[in-house]
Amino acid sequence: MTPPYESRSRMTTDPVLKTLFLPLETAQVDLDEEARVLFLRARAGRELALLDVADVTCEQSFAPSRDALDKAGYKVSAETDEGGFDLVLVLPTRQRQEARAQLARAAMKVRPGGMVLACAANTEGAKTLESDLESLLGGADSLSKNKCRVVWHPMDPEKLDTGLMAEWSRLDEPRAVLDGLWQSRPGLFAWDRIDPASRLLIDHLPETLSGRGADLGAGFGVLSRALLDKAPKVTSIDLYEAEKRALDLAQENLKGYRERATLTGIWSDVTKGIEGPYDFVIMNPPFHQTGKADRADVGQGFIKAAFGGLRSSGLLYLVANRHLPYEHTLKDLFASVDMIADEGGYKVICARKGKGR
Repeated sequence: MTPPYESRSRMTTDPVLKTLFLPLETAQVDLDEEARVLFLRARAGRELALLDVADVTCEQSFAPSRDALDKAGYKVSAETDEGGFDLVLVLPTRQRQEARAQLARAAMKVRPGGMVLACAANTEGAKTLESDLESLLGGADSLSKNKCRVVWHPMDPEKLDTGLMAEWSRLDEPRAVLDGLWQSRPGLFAWDRIDPASRLLIDHLPETLSGRGADLGAGFGVLSRALLDKAPKVTSIDLYEAEKRALDLAQENLKGYRERATLTGIWSDVTKGIEGPYDFVIMNPPFHQTGKADRADVGQGFIKAAFGGLRSSGLLYLVANRHLPYEHTLKDLFASVDMIADEGGYKVICARKGKGR
């Protein structure tokens, strides 16, 4: 489906997305009418108008990006089973194992003679991306602009390193971590460890929490599982997570708790609101999105969503980097706000929505 011009015109652009489409704009890469195009880790932007002549499938497991693509009218799913595409576009993630797995996926999805086109910021592995594509497909053309580099090369089965493709395709597969007690995969936040902020929050979650709760930004299930081990009166937890790859693993990591509590995974953008009403909310909100700069607005969106989803006497337990300015938002909304821990550069805050039900 071709998105309406009005939707496209309101989209914001980013330098990596803009640079990705340069070879199409300059006709260094041809796009035939009705070509089949797959866009891995797709993001919405006005540049996608260059694909209007094509049959476009967007693959995106991150809910905010999925929602933006869907709103713009593109066909989008977390993962597609189709293959034989004429052009595969890739916006690799910063994590190297996951990025290489994405290149391998592109090579598997493109038809012989089709084109693989990828782009990264110079500060996020652009040179490595070019050398990786060259190693995998046997060559790479490139352009640099906007402090980014776009690389491309056609699929030639005789030049394809099939062994490397097979090796890289396994790099981000789910695996046992933390002495085999958890399932996780590269590319997720703190994928092979329990991060210190979460550990601090876990230490300060009270055993007295009870009833129905929500875990916002649940990751692969660390906070929810720790709470279920600690608080026997918790009867249900809704796990909200924007990254479906993490949510699928959270449900796997919590399957042993389903007899004692109702556990529901919700693949969504928390900043758009949550369900409820909840007796409590726990969270270690993200403060980065697609870049390295701090994004306090994301955590503030989580706080507002928690407030909206809590019962009138509900409790919020939040951990965050000490420097992030969340207190003003909390005090504007909640009846009481108390810092209950301040250690190692992190703070744990307990906020009560109001008095009584």
